[in-house]
Amino acid sequence: MPEPTPMQRLLNTLPQTGRVEWIGVRPARDQAMLILDRVMVSPGKGLAGDRFSGRETSKRQVTLIQHEHLSVIASCLHRESIGPEVFRRNLVVSGLNLLALKDKTFRIGDVVLEYTGLCHPCSKMEKALGPGAYNAMRGHGGITTRVVQGGELALGSLVQACL
Repeated sequence: MPEPTPMQRLLNTLPQTGRVEWIGVRPARDQAMLILDRVMVSPGKGLAGDRFSGRETSKRQVTLIQHEHLSVIASCLHRESIGPEVFRRNLVVSGLNLLALKDKTFRIGDVVLEYTGLCHPCSKMEKALGPGAYNAMRGHGGITTRVVQGGELALGSLVQACL
């Protein structure tokens, strides 16, 4: 196996540990998010009670957004704050740059997720937050993941890369 390049070494150095700050599920299209303290997560199904109905191989089984980005988006929209339920992501995580998880699997409590891509904002953000919301969220919309190993996760669960 070839020696890792300096850039590969940097990308694989991720000692930070994140923390789950908020959990939400979307019971049905356009319905209010249900805020939870804990939730069961299953491969191919995502979070129990969420409307996700993709295929077992779907790349969007669980969505995450970075807690630190909520205030950035609010600031871009000249607001003091915006509640996490507005963004319709499943998990809000603090203390870890979610983009550093690209091409990695990571653990949240008993659950193992695999980074599958960026979770771009949709046009519904304009309706929810007003003009300019789509652009305010660009680069801050979070990530999509696939469930590798199911289990339970709860508020306060630690988020760590599987290196």
